[in-house]
Amino acid sequence: MKRYLVVIEETSTGFSAYSPDLEGCVSTGHTRPEVEKNIREAIEFHLEGMRLEGMAVPDPHAYSTYIEVPA
Repeated sequence: MKRYLVVIEETSTGFSAYSPDLEGCVSTGHTRPEVEKNIREAIEFHLEGMRLEGMAVPDPHAYSTYIEVPA
């Protein structure tokens, strides 16, 4: 089991998501629960495709943090 960071952003039409660890793996959805479901499926599909092509599945390496600054 691998745990990949996913970035979710609100857009004018719903939400978009991507994983910095998996180049080109993106998804969208009208709601946050929908985009979370869709990106999970996209990651599973992406990794399956990599395996079928004989490519190594990358280890997760991205992380997140919050930085506080005066506003």
